[in-house]
Formats: sequence, C-alpha cells, structure tokens
Amino acid sequence: MSSPTRSPPDSDADSDPSSPNSSSSSLRHPDLSSAIFRSYTDHSSPDLSKIQSFLTSSRSGALSCLICLDPIRPSHPTWSCLSGCHAVFHLHCIQSWARQSSDLSSSRAASRLPISASKADEISLWSCPKCRLDYPKTLIPRTYLCFCGKLENPPHDPWILPHSCGEICNRSLKRNCGHHCLLLCHPGPCPSCPKLVKSRCFCGGLEDVRRCGFKDFSCNGVCGKLLDCEKHRCGEICHEGGCPPCKAKGVYRCQCGRLKEERECCDRDFRCGDPCGEMLGCGKHFCGRGCHVGECGECPLQGKRGCPCGKRVYEGMACDVLVPLCGATCGKMLSCGYHRCPERCHRGPCVETCRVVVVKSCRCGSLKKEVPCCQDLACERKCQTLRDCGRHACKRRCCDGDCPPCSEVCDRRLRCKNHKCPAPCHSGLWMGCGDISQMCSSEVATAIFFGAMKGGACSPCPLMVTISCACGETHFEVPCGIEMEQKPPKCPKPCRVTPLCRHGSNCKPHKCHYGACPPCRLICEEEYPCGHKCKLRCHGPKPPANPEFTLKPKKKKSNQHSDCTPGLPCPPCPELVWRPCVGEHIAAERMMICSHKAEFSCDNLCGNPLPCGNHYCTKPCHALKRWSSSLGRHERGESCEYCDLPCQKERQPTCPHPCPQPCHPGECPPCKVLIKRSCHCGSMVHVFECLYYNSLPEKEQIAVRSCGGPCHRKLPYCTHLCPEICHPGQCPAPEKCSKKVTVRCGCQTLKKEWLCRDVQAAYRGAGSDPKDVSKSQYGLGLLPCNTGCRSKVQVAVTDLQQRKSPVSENKEPDAENYVPKRRKRRDRMKESKQISTLQKITTAVRRTVLFVTLLLALAAAMYYGYKGLLWLSDWMNEAEVQRQRRRNPRI
Repeated sequence: MSSPTRSPPDSDADSDPSSPNSSSSSLRHPDLSSAIFRSYTDHSSPDLSKIQSFLTSSRSGALSCLICLDPIRPSHPTWSCLSGCHAVFHLHCIQSWARQSSDLSSSRAASRLPISASKADEISLWSCPKCRLDYPKTLIPRTYLCFCGKLENPPHDPWILPHSCGEICNRSLKRNCGHHCLLLCHPGPCPSCPKLVKSRCFCGGLEDVRRCGFKDFSCNGVCGKLLDCEKHRCGEICHEGGCPPCKAKGVYRCQCGRLKEERECCDRDFRCGDPCGEMLGCGKHFCGRGCHVGECGECPLQGKRGCPCGKRVYEGMACDVLVPLCGATCGKMLSCGYHRCPERCHRGPCVETCRVVVVKSCRCGSLKKEVPCCQDLACERKCQTLRDCGRHACKRRCCDGDCPPCSEVCDRRLRCKNHKCPAPCHSGLWMGCGDISQMCSSEVATAIFFGAMKGGACSPCPLMVTISCACGETHFEVPCGIEMEQKPPKCPKPCRVTPLCRHGSNCKPHKCHYGACPPCRLICEEEYPCGHKCKLRCHGPKPPANPEFTLKPKKKKSNQHSDCTPGLPCPPCPELVWRPCVGEHIAAERMMICSHKAEFSCDNLCGNPLPCGNHYCTKPCHALKRWSSSLGRHERGESCEYCDLPCQKERQPTCPHPCPQPCHPGECPPCKVLIKRSCHCGSMVHVFECLYYNSLPEKEQIAVRSCGGPCHRKLPYCTHLCPEICHPGQCPAPEKCSKKVTVRCGCQTLKKEWLCRDVQAAYRGAGSDPKDVSKSQYGLGLLPCNTGCRSKVQVAVTDLQQRKSPVSENKEPDAENYVPKRRKRRDRMKESKQISTLQKITTAVRRTVLFVTLLLALAAAMYYGYKGLLWLSDWMNEAEVQRQRRRNPRI
C-alpha cells in the first residue's frame, strides 16, 4: 500500500489519510447513510443492517454480480430480487440466467407431458441465483428500474445513491399497516414501520404507544380471556393467538349420563363407549348406537327392505324377520373398478381381490402377460434414459418414462475456484451448443453457451468473505472468489492509536486506517500566562505504524508506544493587543504589547452603575476599587459618586403613582394611594388602595366594583329597569323582561296585565319596534275593543251632541221644545258630573307623565353629576402629576 501524500499546510486535518491520493478521494461521493436514515430514529432492525451493508459495499466498490463475478459499476443497468434476498445483479446477466432456466424447465415439462406452447410458458419458471425464489417467465426483467421501481433508466448522479432515483421510496411496508417507507430510494427490504401508534397487548389489558412495526407486544401479565368453555379464564402469560384449551379438571358425565369421570374442561363432552341399549320404537330391537344425546330414533329395519344385492324390494315385512336372498347374480362393482361380483346374492361384503385374468403391460411397455386383475406387472428391464442432469442414467426398473431428478451431488468446482457445487446433479457444462440452439434462439443460445463455459448452470458460491478495516468495526461481505481484488473498507470510526504529541486526547481524531498515522497538523495552541496561545505547528513524536492490509491478518501485537519526548518550549507571546483604559470603556483602547503593564485614563466619563442600580457614574474615567482575593484587601482605586435622584422605577403591580422614596435598589414599597372606581351601574363610587386594587385579578376587580344593589339601568326594549344585581357589560336578556304591564284597548276601556316580554312580542308581531313606543303609550291599543266599548263611544258622541244643542237652542230658541229652568239646571249638573270624570282621568295621566319626567331628569342629573365628579377627580390627579413634574423636571 502506498504511503499517503503530504497535504498542504492549509488542508483540513479531518481528511482521510487512508486514500492513496487526494484526487481519487475528491471524486468519491460522500457518505449518504445519514441522509437515507434521517426519517428514522435510532432503532435496531435487521432490515436496516442489510441496507447499511449494501451501502458500505457500494461505497468501497465491492458490490459484485453473483453470476459473472464482475463488479457492478454505478453506470451499469441492474436488477434486484425484491421478493427474497434483495441481491443485485447485472441486468443482462439476470436476463440470460432467467431465459436459460425458464427454457430448461419448459422443455422438461414438454418432454414429460404433451402440452401446448402457451401452457408451457405458464409452467416454465426461473429462480433467483441466490435465494432460489421462483419467478414466472412473464417476470423476466426487460427494463432497468430504480430500487423502488418508480423511475425507468435512472441517470447516474454522483450526489445520490447509485441505481436509485433519489426520491422517497414510498413502498408499502410489511403487514399492510397502511404506512409507506420514508427512506430515500434504497436497496434491500424496507425496514419496519417507525410510526408511533396506539396499540394494545395480546390480551387487550394494556394500551401503549409503540412503533407500528412492533405494535404487537405482551404485557407479561395474566391473559384473563374467557375460554371456549365460557366458565374459566386463561391463566397463561399474555400471548399471541388463541388461548390454549381449558385444563381445569372436574367431574363430568358422558353424553348418555351413565358414566362420571374426572376430566379436563376441554374434554368434558365425551362418550363412554358403551352401546345405548335403549328399546327402539318397534319394541323388538335395541339401539345399537354408542353413547349419544337425545332420542334413539325409529328402527332402521322398518319400511321398505331389499335383498343384499338390491334387486328385489319387500314391503310390509316385520322388522324382526330376516330378508330372504333373491338368488340372482350380485353384480356389485369390485375394488378394481373394472369388473363386477360374479357370486349369487349374498350377505356380507364381496371379495376384495379380483381374480379375473386379463392381459396387462408393464410400466415401460416392453412386456405383456396374462395375470389376475388384482396383480401388478413389472419387468426387470432397467431404464437407460438420462435424467434431467444430462449426465447419469435413470437405472430404475420398469420405468414409465417419468424419471425422477438425479440424486447425485454435482461436485463441480464453482467459479470462485475455492469450493465445489453442493447442489444435486444438474445440467450445465455438459450441455452442448447444439442442444442449446434447439431450445432457444441463436442470441440466447450464444449467451447461455458462454455462461456455461464460464461455469455452467451451477449456482454462484453461496459463501461470503468478510473484509474488515484495521479496527474490525467496519466490514462488508463479498462473494467468494473476488476477495483478492478488494480493498479494505473506509472505516468512519476514529483511529485507536493514541497520539503522542502534546495535544494528547484533545486533538481531533482521524479515521481508522492501515499503516502509519498521519502527522499532526494542528496548531500547538499551548496557552501562555497572558491567555494567548502558541500558533506554531505541533512537533511532538509519532506513534508506531499499524500493520499493512492483508486478507488473512496476523495475530495482533500489542502496541507498545515509546515515552513522550519533550518538545521545544514555546517562544514569548508576540501578540499585539488592545489594552483598555482603567475604566474599561469601549472604543478607548490602545495598541500595546502584551507584556507591558502600563495603565492610562481616557477622556470619557466613568459610566459604571451606581449602588442604586439605576443610574451611572458621571465622574471622569477612574479605576474602580476591586477586592483582590490574593492580597486579601481592596486594590487601589476611586469610588463612584452617590446618587441623590428621586426613584423612577415602575411599580409592581403597575400603577400611575410615582414612588415617594429617593432612588434606591430593589423593589419599590407598595403603593398606598387611594383611587376611586364607580360601580358597574353608576349608582355609587368605591375607594380602594392602589396596591390592593391593581394586585387583584381582572375577575376579582369586576367583583369588588359591584355595589350589590339593583342595576339602575333602563332596558333597551321597554320602560323598565334591569332586575339584575349590579353587573358589568350589557344587561342580560333585555328582551325577556318579566315585569307586569297594563295593556289597554284603543278606547282605554278594556285593560289587562301582561308580562313585558309578551308586550314586546306583540309589538314585534305588529311590525313595530318596542324601543320607539313612548312610555305613556306603552301597552295602549294592544287589546281589541269589544261591543261594550263601541256602545260607550256612541253614548259619548250623543253626550257631546247634547252639549252642543243648548248652545244652538240659545241662539235659535224653539218654542216647541221649551224646557223649564229647573230641568235645565238638573241636566247641566249631570253634564258637569260627566265632564269632571273625564277631567279626573286627564289630570291623573298628566300627573303620571310629570312624575316620570321628574324621575328621568333626576336620574340624568345623578348620572352626569357622577361623571363630572370622576372628571374632576382625574383632573385633580393630573394637576398633581404636573405639579410634581414642575418641581422635579427629571421625572
């Protein structure tokens, strides 16, 4: 193995030293394992290990076709066995293999049975060279597909996995769980489903969240399922499948009930074996059935009865009378299936062996002889036909032409040149080119012939050779026979050789390799007392080299490293640093040598926080007093100024009142200022302490502001006030007022008491809005007038006419209608009485309207007066704040 080339000084120390040159390593595509398995968590699975093994073989160039043993390049068309072993082959190799195998099987089937060509195509099969899984002839691969089968002729891209489309696999996972594979297009089987699903154990007693591919689990508890006997429960540990038969023992009766035995519960339904013995319905015979349940039934000898041969039928015969024989020939078919019984009608079975002499031929057809029908005829001739292997004769006596497969061992040397074929003897190298030409076309015959010359139809060597790295952590398997052409795999594990330079275990490790470790190219980074680090290259000793790569590694020798030799001391620190001023201000640094200890002051203010923690020092730049643990005292320096400003912090909980104390560290004292808050309905004002009110949650603030009395707010759809206790927001359900309202007809004669919500519903039903009805007219005209109301109206009209008639009579006196003065006075008194009644009603209405108006004016005055008080209080608070600001402008 050639020594690694020295990289330039600016090269990365993480480069792989095992590569022969830098150009070859730069052309290799990167490790894609992390990208392919990104969708899965760290979950152990044999399917994932198969995929990782393929990727390792593909990266190292060790992927080979098992048929031709040539390496599979990324640009070669391939085919993989998706149903069994998932092995990868060259497309043209598997096509030749499949055609040879299918043609041989179809020709073998056609030689044994006379079948059509279409039937022969259905019977012909070919198998995978590795797992021997059978495929029909219709599945011979014809196109080059990616591993997941979505893309035909996938292009070669150095940035994706060879022979893949680079997309999500999306194949259905095992067990038909409904999920699809989330890996990128990959070789080998899809791993178990990693989705998290809720599943129950086998007994159903425990529900847990598990991976979908491993959702069937046992809770390790007692199963407890009801068994088939429906009396006992399963006592096994939580298990898969059906429960075992019930093993609980008990005393049970047989079906007829005569015998009791101690049996297991699963065998409780049994028969005692004694005949039933019950009298049948005929009264002459007994039941001959064994132990049974239910009635015995009728006598089988009653009704129509025939003679033993069945040619004569007797009716009306008693069941205890034996049926006579008819005397005719029996004629029943014998066991040979060709001849009938020659005896007369008889009781009992016919003879078992047919004695009729016939002429028979042997199986191979070379001998004919007269023998009894029950006797087989076989000759002593041995079959000389070659078996399907084409090498050995059948040698079976009197063979019928269907020779069995050859039972000898092939024992031919395989293409790996290390082992012999252990399979049964088969055709292959012994088949001539002429025979192959008769079986298939010239193109296929040529491919099969050259395949036979390379090693015949023997299967590839099933053994695999493991090639590992120097540490043995990374390894891959290659088919037997090509191991001498392989190179060791690139191991991603760190090298186990301990570096002897001054970095020790802190240096960045390199990958596992054969041969000597690369020189350490890291910076020394030895720390100076000033804090800087040495920027020279590491110059420590090198560890002894690992042994070179061999296919059969020798015994490992213990690496005895030499003691570390001291290196050269690091030179004085040559760094130029920016040294800050004594006050450590930003942008006031000066470039100085690290060893110089001179101090200086800048022209800026100090700016360090004062003890109050809220303001900063305004003195010129000066050194601060600091405690020195080594000296046990304060170092020299000047203390900052004292803060005499008022406190400007925000109080917690937040309130608009300033802190009365001067500037101080920590939290401000609680606020004791009294604040005014009105209740929700505006009937009264509450006074609270600022700390108490602002520290309450929003719900409790709403609760303490309630006055506890009626709401005092008018409902929007009627003339009544809200009946609820003082509350925030809109009044609840204003359209469901339950106050009583006096409802009148249009002439105000009829009246009734309705609920306010019914009055509102009546107004809405009439097409008017109850908000637009005045208080004096609320409920008026909702009742219909009846006949009494109309008569009263007529009487009122006549009274008015009578009132007008005296005036007209005074103007035009009628001598005929003369009325005395006393009568006139009496009529005038009656009219005055009627007029006074109407006036009383009118006066009462006016007084009610006036009273309601006064109440509304009083409520408005109280409302606007309360608003004015609140405004005055806010104005006074604002004036107080302005006054304090004028006194102290820094607030």
